[in-house]
Parts: sequence; C-alpha cells; structure tokens
Amino acid sequence: MKSILIVTTETVPGKIITETCGIVRGNTIRARHIGRDILAAFRNIVGGEINDYTKLMAESREQALDRMVDEARALGADAIVSSRFTTSLLAQGAAELLVYGTAVKLTDDSSASKPGEQSSL
Repeated sequence: MKSILIVTTETVPGKIITETCGIVRGNTIRARHIGRDILAAFRNIVGGEINDYTKLMAESREQALDRMVDEARALGADAIVSSRFTTSLLAQGAAELLVYGTAVKLTDDSSASKPGEQSSL
C-alpha cells in the first residue's frame, strides 16, 4: 500500500507540489465511559494523568488520521500538507476529533542540492 506523507507545513523539503488534489479530512466521535468518569473525578482530587482518557485520545487521533489518509489515497495523493487537528464538544460526554489537510502530488526538487553536493548559488 502506498505510503502518504503527512506534514503540518505548507511544503515538503526536497519536493515540489505538482498538483493539489483537494481538502481531505478524517474524524471520529467518542463518548466518555462512566467508569472512566469516576476515575477522572478521583484524579481531579489527587492529581495525575488519566491514563484511560489519554489512551482514548490516542486511539481517536490514529483513527481520524487513518480516515484522512484513506481519502488522500482515493485522490491519488502522495502527501498531505498543512495538516491540523481540532476538537469540538457535540454533547455532554461526547466529542469530535477532526484532522484535515490538503492532499497533494509531489515530485523531486531537482534543483535542490543532494547531500555532499555544493549548491551553484
């Protein structure tokens, strides 16, 4: 399966964007669990990381990224530039995690110096 490069920058070093394929996105909506909420309330009193929520957010990010990459692949993209994450509360106890960016096609920048070469500038 073709690998898709994801960057937060507008460009990819050593590459030239030859085509913009369009905006791509991936999202997931997750609800809290009552057991986790009890642990979270306890952690608010004594302090410390809420590991279950950390794991939930990490899984949500990966799922949203996977969905965005699937959209980019369907467009024939090589990379996604200007990628960003955002979250929003949808209902009490449920939140959406959204990742979006611009799918692009790339080519090597032949004018870029290769490692060990001197630039002609």
